[in-house]
Amino acid sequence: MIGFVVLLTVLTSGRAYIVDPGPVVKATVGEVWPRPHYQSRTDNFFLIDPKNIQITIVGHTCDTLEQAAKRYLDIISNITNQLIRHPQKELDRVPHVSRIREIALNLTTPCEHMPYLGMDERYYLAGSGRIISYSIWGILRGLETYSQLITPHKDGLLRVPDIRIRDYPRFPHRGFLLDTSRHYMSMETIYNVLDGMEYNKLNVFHWHIVDDHSFPYQSINFPELSEKGAYMPGWVYTQEDIANVIEYARLRGIRVVAEFDVPGHTRSWGQSHPEILTQCEGNYAGKMGPINPIKSTSYDFLKVLFKEVLDVFPDRYLHVGGDEVGFECWESNSQISSYVRTKGITFTDLQRIFMENVTRMITDRQAIPVVWQEAMVKDVNMPNNTVVQVWTGNWRDLLQTFTKKGHRVLMSQCWYLDHLLTGGDWLKFYRCEPHDFLGTDDQKKLVMGGEACMWSEVVNNRNVLQRIFPRVSAAAERLWSPRETTNTDNAKRRLEEHTCRMIHRGIPAQPPNGPGIC
Repeated sequence: MIGFVVLLTVLTSGRAYIVDPGPVVKATVGEVWPRPHYQSRTDNFFLIDPKNIQITIVGHTCDTLEQAAKRYLDIISNITNQLIRHPQKELDRVPHVSRIREIALNLTTPCEHMPYLGMDERYYLAGSGRIISYSIWGILRGLETYSQLITPHKDGLLRVPDIRIRDYPRFPHRGFLLDTSRHYMSMETIYNVLDGMEYNKLNVFHWHIVDDHSFPYQSINFPELSEKGAYMPGWVYTQEDIANVIEYARLRGIRVVAEFDVPGHTRSWGQSHPEILTQCEGNYAGKMGPINPIKSTSYDFLKVLFKEVLDVFPDRYLHVGGDEVGFECWESNSQISSYVRTKGITFTDLQRIFMENVTRMITDRQAIPVVWQEAMVKDVNMPNNTVVQVWTGNWRDLLQTFTKKGHRVLMSQCWYLDHLLTGGDWLKFYRCEPHDFLGTDDQKKLVMGGEACMWSEVVNNRNVLQRIFPRVSAAAERLWSPRETTNTDNAKRRLEEHTCRMIHRGIPAQPPNGPGIC
């Protein structure tokens, strides 16, 4: 009797472990990620012979469209090997079907060459094989959606539902930041990232290309920056590499926005140009700190570098950082401390003055500066079009404060992919709503969108893609789909399928929900 009581106690007080066989989350089949704005379907479907299907262009055309047609024809032709399939009883069902032999792309206006903020990404599609858009960017998004609707049938055939979709993004700026300084990322990895961004309808590659630890950007005017500041001679991004990344992204409707963070996060710059950094004194003697803000030569150097960067990167937005500027080195430097006392200002004022000067360098070149939130110190007088990126603290209060002052903002605080939790931690990203702050409708219109960020302190070429995908997909859907798209049970099933889809296309995405077949 005593033994029975002990056994009963163990069974009732311990954690139960009773599971059913099969995947923890049953994947959808032929559902779209990110979820479209409007869709309607019947129970019918169309069949496709992957050996007898073509993508035709019936409207305007250009290299972007022609290459996209080839790219997606390859994707569609390989869908027969996907693991996610309809149950056999669904395959045996015989609704009204017909064969599709072509997918027609109807671009109704001439192609634009480069993607840009606010580009038209609207599209309309029909399962019968039509994709229509006013812009090349909408055609690209429609092709991605159509490819996701196609699933394996039987006898080597494919199927696509009898569906109609009208779709467009909720936010114009849907970005992803990759840090290539803490760990050097190969060109292959960057191309894989851009592929994954296309599969999730992300449209901004924020390239955090340099930082304290290394300077892999190979400058035209200052080649010594990477010669002495990169980890190794071969671990640099040449001008040809950068042009190739920009072109690869362009063909996928993705902007490339570079970041050269100043005045902090610049220690690697001092390997070749110690004269522009602050020489620390006192307890920090022998160290170098942020860029020296009282030397005219610092600004002369930055003017030349930023002019070059704006010539190399065609996007009209340039991120100039302004975050995490520690004052310890500035305070220790006798010349800077004397300057502050003489002028009757604070070290915060010094940061403000520096960032005002830097952002005006950008606007003087008819470009638009982006800064991290710390740059927006009290009484700062930056150009009115400066964009603020929020990444830490009480983001709701910060969005309210910045938008009330009329600044456009980007949201990143709850989409830091280097912050890990166990299990399907994509849900915390999925539940983040960029408009969830107190403010008027006009204030909320100033939220351009947001960016998921992958800082590379603890990731490299061997594990970065797994950390990014599919977790970035959660932010991608939040930035594309209607605000009302919040059903996490449905999202789990669609993301299970989407992860398998990305794996099949060569993206080594980690499992989103637990045990499963992908």
